[in-house]
Amino acid sequence: MTVRVMLVSPAMNAALREARFEADAPLDRSGRERARAAAGLVPETGLALSGPSERCRETAAALGLPARTEPALSGWDMARWAGRALDEVAAAEPAAVAAWLGDPSAAPHGGESLHALIGRIGGWLDALDGPDGTVLAVAEAAVVRAAVVHGLGLPARAFWRLDVTPLTLTELSGRSGRWNVALGRPPAGPPAGGTW
Repeated sequence: MTVRVMLVSPAMNAALREARFEADAPLDRSGRERARAAAGLVPETGLALSGPSERCRETAAALGLPARTEPALSGWDMARWAGRALDEVAAAEPAAVAAWLGDPSAAPHGGESLHALIGRIGGWLDALDGPDGTVLAVAEAAVVRAAVVHGLGLPARAFWRLDVTPLTLTELSGRSGRWNVALGRPPAGPPAGGTW
């Protein structure tokens, strides 16, 4: 069966503005306002999910989605780097950051390697079977990027070349082994008079 998977990246928060590794942090005021403004633009679906982070759950609620929390959509586990600024970690551990960026199987932070993230999200994606063939999920940008890499069968290093901005929709349609991707567009266009 063909499945349509719509992944919405969560709204902005302070950690994202400060280039910090993912940690469970809430939306900031601007993120909440933008998510509420986009509430009527999200496509309807038979199954709405949310990653377990506070940022994902708050975004789903602000969008008016009756989303069920899906543990498989957890963000990238950065272990001891979680919540720290990339610049800070790069200054303190330059060799570890270089290994993390250059080797998809490296996990110098003690958490999940890039290969492990892509495998976890790919397994979730390939096992999907929405009630009407459609699934909408609010998921961290790293999860969206991993889904695209898996769906298109890209090499893991392509992950670093994909940008996913807040409150954009990335759509995958197909089934295990054959996915098509529509990348990073607003759910139904920007609000009147501007951009997200």
